Order: sequence, then structure tokens, then C-alpha cells
Amino acid sequence: QVQVAESGGGLVQAGASLRLSCAASGRTIFGYDDTYAMGWFRQAPGKEREFVAAIIWSGGTIYAGSVKGRFTSSRDGAKNTVYLQMNRLKPEDTAVYYCAAGRNGGSTRPYDYTSWGQGTQVTVSS
Repeated sequence: QVQVAESGGGLVQAGASLRLSCAASGRTIFGYDDTYAMGWFRQAPGKEREFVAAIIWSGGTIYAGSVKGRFTSSRDGAKNTVYLQMNRLKPEDTAVYYCAAGRNGGSTRPYDYTSWGQGTQVTVSS
């Protein structure tokens, strides 16, 4: 069973950039012919958790329309880590960001992920 832990959040001004990291343990992720996906989700107070991005073993990615063109997910197999590079941040990006792992082949649904980190706060000032 894989465990994940995200880090890298903070308080920034609109237009700034942040890079979130998600370190996995318990197993090596993104092995060849594997079905694991690493997803990024976010949740603001009073709102439902929403999909942000996902990456699969091949390096293929999926992005929510609200972040496409600004956010980029990537992986480093040697470090067993995935990243979310967030550029041109907006106040509406403010949320707790979660990394999640699941053997789903790539999904945008929280239900399809089985391992979750504790979350890291991203706050973008207006």
C-alpha cells in the first residue's frame, strides 16, 4: 500500500508561482506496465473537493479546465515523487491541496483514489 505526503504550499501574491511536491512511500510508483495514477485535488472552505491534475506512469497528464495552461504535473521516478508546478496563481486558486494515489489508470474522481496526504495550504492574496 502506498502512502503519500505533499508539501510546498504557502502564501503568495497573485501572479506568483509555487511548486508542490508529493513524496510516495510503501512502494515504487510509476513502474512500467503499472496502473497507478497520482492525482492532485484541492478543497476550499465550504466547497467540495475538486480535481486539479493527474499523472500516470507514462507521463501522460490530465488537467482541470480552470488550471490548464498554468499548472503542470510531472514525475521523478528516482525520487519517487511527483510535482505540481503552479504558475500565474490567482486568488481563486486558494485552497488546501491534496496529493492522492490510486490504481485507476488515471481518474478525475476522488473516489478512485485510495491513499491521501494531509494537504498543504496554498493562499493567493488579491
